[in-house]
Amino acid sequence: MRFVTFMSENKVKYGVLKDEETLVPIDELVEVLQDKGLKGIPATLADFISVANDNIIYDMKEKLGTPGLMSIPLKNVKLIAPIPYPRRNIICLGKNYVKHAQEIAGTIKGGGDFPGEPIYFSKFASPAIGPDDYIMAHENVTSCLDYEVELAVVIGKNGMNIKRYEVEEYIFGYTIINDVTARDLQKTHGQWFRGKSLDTFCPMGPCILHKSEVPFPVKLDISCSINGELRQSSNTGEMTFDIPYIISQLSEGIELKAGDIIATGTPEGVGIGFNPPRYLKPGDVVTCTIEKIGTLTNIMK
Repeated sequence: MRFVTFMSENKVKYGVLKDEETLVPIDELVEVLQDKGLKGIPATLADFISVANDNIIYDMKEKLGTPGLMSIPLKNVKLIAPIPYPRRNIICLGKNYVKHAQEIAGTIKGGGDFPGEPIYFSKFASPAIGPDDYIMAHENVTSCLDYEVELAVVIGKNGMNIKRYEVEEYIFGYTIINDVTARDLQKTHGQWFRGKSLDTFCPMGPCILHKSEVPFPVKLDISCSINGELRQSSNTGEMTFDIPYIISQLSEGIELKAGDIIATGTPEGVGIGFNPPRYLKPGDVVTCTIEKIGTLTNIMK
């Protein structure tokens, strides 16, 4: 199942993709929620994630096959980020693919050294932008904008000190994040938060793919193209530190909460890795794709 948040009739709603052209709004699945003891419909997808469990998801999937469910053509709505206002900062990993660590060697502070342990940082998403939204160039602040396609893990329930073999139980699903980065700010400040947190620097979507649709451990093709030119192409199985390692370690002494989003790092092929660097400019079309999740396209403005 692929969950989406969308705008319709000037209201923010959420639902489930029925196929590549239609969605079913959550209202049509309310009987499933009531059968599971939920009172009313959770207001947002983030709220839904906090109360969902595998039984609810299974019954919703069965319900989707029922004749007569109302569906809405995707062309009649505007998809937005699945969780446009995360309750906490996006948790990110740096240099989590070997070839990416190699390509940025010496270009930024903290770049190039092969990490013995995961490098964690965070970024604002206030809000996260969605498919076909504009990424602001912020030309008064930066001249070195870069792209980073990443698989993001959405946590499904609260947990602390999670064992590696338990990690899948705590995952709701997966989405795409483009970890847009101002490389000059990243280099100037010696830390990564500011250069990754300017407004519109967190494209997310187009959906959250439920974990039941993906074998674990997760090995999905991941890519990014600029104006149709393939720049990044890899597989999430190439991560240095895999998802069980990341989530288990993060949860040591920190309670992960339902709705938390963890971006797991980007593969090689980013703009700063070219000689000379190939940074984004206004008008560029950035297309991020992850197998089974879909495609997230944004335009530089």
